[in-house]
Amino acid sequence: MSSRLVKFSQAIHEALDLSLAADPRVFLLGLGISDPVGVFGTTRDLVKKYGERRVQDMPISENAMTGVALGAALTGMRPVMSHMRLEFSMLAMDQMSNQAAKWHYMFGGRASAPMVIRMIVGRGWGQGPQHSQSLHAWFAHIPGLKVVMPANSHDAKGLLISAIEDDNPVIFIEHRWLYNIEGHVPEGIYRVPLGVPRLVREGGDVTIVGSSYATVDAVRGAALLAEQGIQADVIDLRTLSPLDDTMILESVRKTGRLVVCDQGTLTAGYAGEIVARVAEKAFSDLKAPPVRIALPDIPTPTTRALANYYYPLPGHVAKAAAGLLGRDWPEPFDSVMPADMLDVPDASFNGPF
Repeated sequence: MSSRLVKFSQAIHEALDLSLAADPRVFLLGLGISDPVGVFGTTRDLVKKYGERRVQDMPISENAMTGVALGAALTGMRPVMSHMRLEFSMLAMDQMSNQAAKWHYMFGGRASAPMVIRMIVGRGWGQGPQHSQSLHAWFAHIPGLKVVMPANSHDAKGLLISAIEDDNPVIFIEHRWLYNIEGHVPEGIYRVPLGVPRLVREGGDVTIVGSSYATVDAVRGAALLAEQGIQADVIDLRTLSPLDDTMILESVRKTGRLVVCDQGTLTAGYAGEIVARVAEKAFSDLKAPPVRIALPDIPTPTTRALANYYYPLPGHVAKAAAGLLGRDWPEPFDSVMPADMLDVPDASFNGPF
């Protein structure tokens, strides 16, 4: 199967386009999905191709519309609902966590809710405390929900196709800083299985685990370490629930050291779940206490000046990993960074919508 370089946003677009073409039960709904911008380009022009019955804009009524999507799923359709911000989905927590997640269990497997709910997370352009939270740990805590967080174009397309075809409700979380990152993506339909991590980089000194954009920081941190002769295994979780932790445990048994990178807050975050599993299953293999790299337990700042001291950098990852090996590492250069370093990722990022 041939591949070419494709932006993360285009990979999402291809997955939606191919799924709509392959299965008449698939339809899209969400605020702004039919407008010219098309949710960072991920749904652009799909309404022209498939019509308003299958690509539906929706009112600002997330609870009600999630109920509509759930009802459609229960009657045989496969809705894909998109939220411009994860926070918008919070208005429909009952529909997702108390209805969709439990339907299959409550009815003894005779009913299912095959629906995907896309949520956008991440920083940039002063999104602040109400528009940039990554609350993936919430959803991963709920039995019956699958939670997916791709970190590259290839996985974004393959995981989304798998999510749409899955018979369970899937929370599909996309970081807005990933949309313009390119990666090799095969043409046509292919699937990446849910629940299986990916080994991004191989090394024998330390294990670094990440998901979504935190995986990008992990890879860049590992590159800094390699310049100093420290080689890291970098593992991209890809799926938070379900999660096969075999690869993580095998890596830790090899390296004896663990750093977990997470884009949520530290306390009760998903990084703690990874540390707990390693502590329970591979404690005797650890040569040093595991380290979590996460956001501080305060609301997300809006100003660029404060953002530069809020978000972890690849240098933080490298410093934590080097510390586990007893190596000194310079402090990350927060104080000398350009003012927009942690608010705008690159020149291609042209706005929050």
